Amino acid sequence: MNLIALRHTQIVKELAKKFGFYNCGISIASFLEEEAPRLESWLNANQHGGMAYLANHFDKRLDPTKLVEGANSVISLTYNYFNEDSKSYNPDYKISQYAWGQDYHEVIKEKLKQFYHELTARIGKIEGRVFVDSAPVLEKAWAQKSGIGWRGKNSNIITKNQGSFFFLAEIISDLVLIPDNGIKDHCGTCTRCIDACPTQAIKPYQVDGSKCISYFTIELKSEKLPTEMKNQWQNWIFGCDICQTVCPWNRFSKPHDEPLFKPNSGWQNMNKESWENLSEDQFQILFKKSAVKRTKFSGIKRNIEFLK
Repeated sequence: MNLIALRHTQIVKELAKKFGFYNCGISIASFLEEEAPRLESWLNANQHGGMAYLANHFDKRLDPTKLVEGANSVISLTYNYFNEDSKSYNPDYKISQYAWGQDYHEVIKEKLKQFYHELTARIGKIEGRVFVDSAPVLEKAWAQKSGIGWRGKNSNIITKNQGSFFFLAEIISDLVLIPDNGIKDHCGTCTRCIDACPTQAIKPYQVDGSKCISYFTIELKSEKLPTEMKNQWQNWIFGCDICQTVCPWNRFSKPHDEPLFKPNSGWQNMNKESWENLSEDQFQILFKKSAVKRTKFSGIKRNIEFLK
């Protein structure tokens, strides 16, 4: 066994825990052969809808060495965002709980930078990059390959000890590390996520992005929404948690301890009338550091109008 690689792997796992990452798995940075036909088929079927950027950089999505020259390892990480209050969350208009606190891109990117800085301090100069939903990286494929969890029928990564309410992040580097083994699928015959999806966007192990409520409420930039989706959103105005909420494995979700992910009580206390009379100034104040700003004030107002 490569003792240096083993020691470096131990350091990576120690630092992951230190910086609050719940799971840490490692893969060899190689071409994702199994993902190539899956991704090509999904794109050819136009299941990415208006998200044209997902068709860009096809090769980079499959080959980490095109993102980091000389890459040897992909470090996959999870960061918990499950909020205990979500169990009783049933307001007039709903926001996916991943956006309840500050924008995860900023919060986790900062932790990754600290992680990477200390890693180089402990090991020495390395070449690498950190990622959190911000580059052409097939995060779920790498998480599955690293043994963090399995790809559920709703296409999310699921773990036995945490469910699926977590963010994925990666460090791709030239470090030689000891890879982890993948784990088997534990969805069994369960189809709760498929049955619960109001827009029928889920097929086993694949989501038609062009039918997903999250796509309509966040990604679709059209001023008008498709009339066939009327009365199917179950009052979601930003994102959707249905397929995760019904997943039996999420009974094992544990509340996060990240202060920056605590919800802003201002919008959580709003009733239907408050939402419908929301001004742009109020929107900017309530969601100043939130991922909700991604859909902009006009998007939130469009979504609310569609539900009326």
